[in-house]
Amino acid sequence: MQQTYQHGWIIPFIPLPVPILIGLGLLLFPTATKKFRRMWSFHSVLLLSIVMIFSINLSINQINSNSTYQYVWSWIINNDFSLEFGYLIDSLTSIMSILITTVGIMVLIYSDNYMSHDQAYLRFFAYMSFFSTSMLGLVTSSNLIQIYIFWELVGMCSYLLIGFWFTRPLATNACQKAFVTNRVGDFGLLLGILGFYWITGSFEFRDLFEIFNNLIYNHAVNIFFVTMCGIFLFAGPIAKSAQFPLHVWLPDAMEGPTPISALIHAATMVAAGIFLVARLLPLFIVIPSIMNFISVIGIITVLLGATLALAQKDIKRGLAYSTMSQLGYMMLALGMGAYRNALFHLITHAYSKALLFLGSGSLIHSMEKIVGYSPSKSQNMVLMGGLRKHVPITKNAFLLGTLSLCGIPPLACFWSKDQILNDSSLYSTILAIIAWATAGLTAFYMFRIYLLTFEGHLNVHFQNYSGTQRIPFYSISLWGKGPSKSINKIVPMNNENYSFFKNKIYRIDDNIPNMTQPFFTIVHFDNKKLYSYPYESDNTMLFPLLVLGLVTLLVGSIGIPFPKEEIDVDILSKWVSPSIDPLQTKSNNSMEWYPFFKDAIFSVSIAYLGIFIASFFYKSPYSSLFPFELINSVGKRNSNRIFFEKVPNGIYNWSWNRAYIDSFYTIFLTGLIKGLAELTKNLDRRIIDGITNGVGLISFFGGEAIKSLGGGRISSYLFFYLSYISIFLVVSFFL
Repeated sequence: MQQTYQHGWIIPFIPLPVPILIGLGLLLFPTATKKFRRMWSFHSVLLLSIVMIFSINLSINQINSNSTYQYVWSWIINNDFSLEFGYLIDSLTSIMSILITTVGIMVLIYSDNYMSHDQAYLRFFAYMSFFSTSMLGLVTSSNLIQIYIFWELVGMCSYLLIGFWFTRPLATNACQKAFVTNRVGDFGLLLGILGFYWITGSFEFRDLFEIFNNLIYNHAVNIFFVTMCGIFLFAGPIAKSAQFPLHVWLPDAMEGPTPISALIHAATMVAAGIFLVARLLPLFIVIPSIMNFISVIGIITVLLGATLALAQKDIKRGLAYSTMSQLGYMMLALGMGAYRNALFHLITHAYSKALLFLGSGSLIHSMEKIVGYSPSKSQNMVLMGGLRKHVPITKNAFLLGTLSLCGIPPLACFWSKDQILNDSSLYSTILAIIAWATAGLTAFYMFRIYLLTFEGHLNVHFQNYSGTQRIPFYSISLWGKGPSKSINKIVPMNNENYSFFKNKIYRIDDNIPNMTQPFFTIVHFDNKKLYSYPYESDNTMLFPLLVLGLVTLLVGSIGIPFPKEEIDVDILSKWVSPSIDPLQTKSNNSMEWYPFFKDAIFSVSIAYLGIFIASFFYKSPYSSLFPFELINSVGKRNSNRIFFEKVPNGIYNWSWNRAYIDSFYTIFLTGLIKGLAELTKNLDRRIIDGITNGVGLISFFGGEAIKSLGGGRISSYLFFYLSYISIFLVVSFFL
């Protein structure tokens, strides 16, 4: 076991040869490297599989012994200052390593087919491998400086991957937005690191925790200064994990390829913020104000993410806001001191969300094969529907991830989220009410996504293989105010004047002439596949869905809260115990069956209520009985109609406009910066440059004036000279 720990330093470097060799190959042998590009996906998967086996071995050792291994070597030594580099292997490291490698392997296998048609296939795998290297280096770091270096590398990789299709303006804007937003948080993180070094004189985690706890215990440090340093330190995770108010980059990050979205949202970039807070929890937990601040930020993010997901039409943006909300649950748990439950939800959510994102990628991949479909249309849920018949495997996998995220037993997220909800009930009544209500919202918007994509009728028009028979399809206008009399008019999809609950059907097949071509050609390596309807993805894309679906079904069993008298070994508690916490902070690892089932029945009932409401609005044939539809059918513009329309339309506008936070930043922050830049430009041009140019002009005109006084006579020059001297002497005498 000791020998296994001694070789732990190699974990971050195992995937590194892939980007290095791809870069050298493209530089030295570009033709051969591109010709044999498929082999690089195999090498990427192979190397990451080696890291996975290593990580599993470390996890088994952690469960058996709960030991910690740290090795450091001095890098910079100068008088009293010493900067050390090294690696730390403990339970948190092993958890994150398994998440990164297992999800990463599935994403790489999936990407081999998903990105096969892309000309930048090699660049994609080079970025992915370097992304894995950066994240593995982050979770094995032994001090704050080393974490900050890998933290920035993770941000750089996310910038490259979000803007992977850099020829698209939306992708370039998204990666710039993510980069700038994270710079705000990273600057705060750097200030916090320097502040705690000034307080404790150490960057190493164990020394930092022990020294700081002693200072707090002896009242030898200013609490206000410590609180400010803690808030600055927490600013980094706020940005990285898309917590309010630095969450604005996350939905725009969906402009990158779908496998990137799966990796970022499941086990890498957004998980880095949760990891850092968990790593620094022994530092935060002795400052109650910081813990309260973390829990408040978490609960705001929980509610905000859920409400912003309600009206999204882009399937990936809906899942992105779902990730934001679930990360808020993890932050809430960490703020309450529930270390075990936060990491448990990190594990279960990672696999469930990876399954959902890869499932959405399979849908997008299928919809792109339809005649006339552009990338923007292939992600629009309003243009989907009825896909369960065409993509049955993807449908079942997506349904499994949806049920898990809704908190339906016995799937993964039920066990973890239910325990966080129970902890919130003990911590604060207000936080508990918001957390439980958001659980219902989660079930609503997740099933809305599922029903819009897989149930109902297919909302597009195509032709059969002969190209002669027209097959009519109907569009369910879920958000649009379409015509009420003529069924042959199309609902304007670009009209954003929507009402929240609409379920009228309008025929669109006679109004889309650009979708009447019989076939659409997909270049897939040397083969050309012709499709005129959604088609199930290839096996290399379905295999990760099946594996992640199986993990989603079973992984929650590791955290079942067995009572102590029935079982002596709690595997999850031993695995996630904070081994470098001097206070030995632990959550309640056991509970009685009766209280657990009582709370579980309540949470599951809320989830089923959300599912029922979503089914009522988007699937039920009786949805026309809803009061909005009755009032609209009568056509009376009375006070009841105004009341019933204002509330849902207000919710829709709030959600569709991203709670107006982006608009606020654009007007007040971006506008203020532009205004200051314009003011500075005018100050520089008219004042500073004006003074300089004015002095030059005065000298020029003064010289010209003096030049005209010259007559060429020496007697005249002597006369003026003596006159000036006389005047000067007289003035000096009287002064």
